[in-house]
Amino acid sequence: MAIKHPQFPASAYVGDSTLIQPCLGSRLYEDDHGSILVGQPPEVLKGLLLHGVSNFDTLVLPDIKEKGGSLTNSLEFPLYFFLFVSNGLSEGRRLNLVGEEEDLSHALRLLRITLFGPTRAELESWNTEIEQANEWLAASEELALKDKSGEIIPVEDFFNLLPFKDGEVKIGKQTINHVDSDVFDIGVGNKNTRIDLNEDIAIEPPYQVTPDYVPGGLVKLGIEVLGGASGFTPTEPCTGLALCYNGEYLLVDCIPFLDQHLFARGISKNQIAAIFLTHLHDDHSSLFPLLLMPHRVELITTREIFYMAMEKIACGIGWKSEAVEEHFRLVEVIPGKRFNYFGLTIDPHLTVHSIPTIGATFSTVNRGIERSVCVIGDNHTMSAIHDMNRRGLVRDKTIKNLDRLYSDRFSLLVADGGAGAIHGDPADAIQSNSDRVVFVHVEKLTNEFNTTFSLATSGKRYTILEGDPAIYTSQINHYLTVWLGRPFPNRWMRSLLAEEEIRRYNTDDVILVQDSSTRGYVYLILTGYVDVVQHDGKQLHLEAKLQAGDILGEMAVITGAGTRNASVVARTPVTLCVFSEETFRSFIIAEGFQEKLLKQWSVRPAISRQPQFKQLSSTVYEKLSQIAEAKTLDAGNAFDLTNSHWCLLSEGDATINGQSMYANEDYGQRPFAPTVSGPITSRDGAKFLLFNFKRLEKVRLECPQLNYFLRKMRMQDPNQLVDWRLGKVDILN
Repeated sequence: MAIKHPQFPASAYVGDSTLIQPCLGSRLYEDDHGSILVGQPPEVLKGLLLHGVSNFDTLVLPDIKEKGGSLTNSLEFPLYFFLFVSNGLSEGRRLNLVGEEEDLSHALRLLRITLFGPTRAELESWNTEIEQANEWLAASEELALKDKSGEIIPVEDFFNLLPFKDGEVKIGKQTINHVDSDVFDIGVGNKNTRIDLNEDIAIEPPYQVTPDYVPGGLVKLGIEVLGGASGFTPTEPCTGLALCYNGEYLLVDCIPFLDQHLFARGISKNQIAAIFLTHLHDDHSSLFPLLLMPHRVELITTREIFYMAMEKIACGIGWKSEAVEEHFRLVEVIPGKRFNYFGLTIDPHLTVHSIPTIGATFSTVNRGIERSVCVIGDNHTMSAIHDMNRRGLVRDKTIKNLDRLYSDRFSLLVADGGAGAIHGDPADAIQSNSDRVVFVHVEKLTNEFNTTFSLATSGKRYTILEGDPAIYTSQINHYLTVWLGRPFPNRWMRSLLAEEEIRRYNTDDVILVQDSSTRGYVYLILTGYVDVVQHDGKQLHLEAKLQAGDILGEMAVITGAGTRNASVVARTPVTLCVFSEETFRSFIIAEGFQEKLLKQWSVRPAISRQPQFKQLSSTVYEKLSQIAEAKTLDAGNAFDLTNSHWCLLSEGDATINGQSMYANEDYGQRPFAPTVSGPITSRDGAKFLLFNFKRLEKVRLECPQLNYFLRKMRMQDPNQLVDWRLGKVDILN
């Protein structure tokens, strides 16, 4: 089902033209002279297919490159649509690409990386083993799109590049005027249609995302399917898996609209430890949401795929790749070499695809028996790969290993059954000895296979090793350590765990009731998301959105309040750990944390009100509150702000060096900006938030979300020199 903007119809007639909303963040303008797609959010292709659109002639790049956690300029699948659905390739047509000149260069470089992969020079600069480099380059050349004479079509030849000149572009009789940021007038002659992408506050999937209502519980080894379809399946999400190992999640690829799909499954972003990245195609590698994580995720992949991924994000958001890399930690794997990831054995392998691609076998030993999940990854049909091997394009060891993977026994084999030009054939796994075989990239299995195999569709769970109550212990220890800001004392941990109880709640269950007794409990969220809401007698107010790792009821422990001041409602399936309030209070008092926690709670409201922090998660608020200092300046007084602190005005009025201070600006030693220090005075009194700059830098580098929004804030200042802004780039260099 397509999601429609509440104030914008899915299809509207404007004079002699038609305006369609394929999905939030895009518009398709049509008249007798052609069709123009403005804005390209993830999976916009699915929205076009759901609306029965079969052709467009022009893409207009948006100005705002991300909105609500998604990029708005995902061109890969719109290009596929033009080439294969609209028959642009067979008819020898070019797609018109309209935008600012700098943005056009970013788009072409990004597409070169995702469609053709790295150049030989790039592989050499990354010290790629020569035989592997030759195989990747040969496969890319073999599977690249070619013209009628068999020559590879370079990415720039798919397009007519049309940069705005004085805010205008003409395409035949059509004119596109760039009126304002993400505002365009399109039409013929004096008949114009206004397109304003700013009407769409958020971007959501163009299809229905069905949520879970019942908590599934953490397991020792298993797979939860976020999506299993191809980029051309209009009603289902693309392929992405969440592998649960000892209660912690490792994502296999990064599905478009990752946040929405995690939310639907009741998996908090705090539960994600790492991403195993197989390759760079958009249906597997929509990586932007990872920049908004509350902690740095580890990107497990080859160094080649990592550097390509950093370059892809850089071109997508218009930043230099060095700034993007700050948000990630590379855990390098080498195909053919076993790697132990905190007890989980990872055996990465090469596949044969249009760009460098890997898969892996994830295994663990339980009670002397090895249990394993093999994810083949995107892979060409084995018959085609054997042919490429005979022609010297694919090495013997690559094909022997792939043959082995399709025949060995695994607890679960996840295979590419897409049967497309560069995807696998379900028949490849017909001889598999695995306990279970499931396919991705397939909408429906034929009768030949549907009694042997199954499809990995969104919401399915494949449990290899069940969990038990002990599996939550490490999660509890980790979350309490993060909450406290230091290692949680072992003896107190044992005391808390001796009385702990695990409780599970369905979506929309009320966990705590406003004005009810605390009943002697403190709650730690282990999985999922909750809302903290308060009713003032007339209206319901959302006070906070919390997730795994956050604590409920800890303030009552310190303040001695006997009743809850708000209700807590599960917004996804939720798992909680319930502690004794008395033991928790005793721990806080005995360890001397009472004053520290009261100080943190006192500054949290001021932090959450700051414009610089309004988009941060509760987890990051907590980390900032641990390093924040509240300072009150009485009327007529002054203090000297040095370059050792970052300063934000939270209440009142003040001046620094005789200049007025504002709540939406910052002072002292500022992240990514020159220092503004000196005497601060206030006529009527003011309140400030001070952060030791060295501690702030540590938190910034630990929290990609904070890092990203601080950089974004700085880029919105037209007077600020930003040295990580990506200028015009070459396609190859």
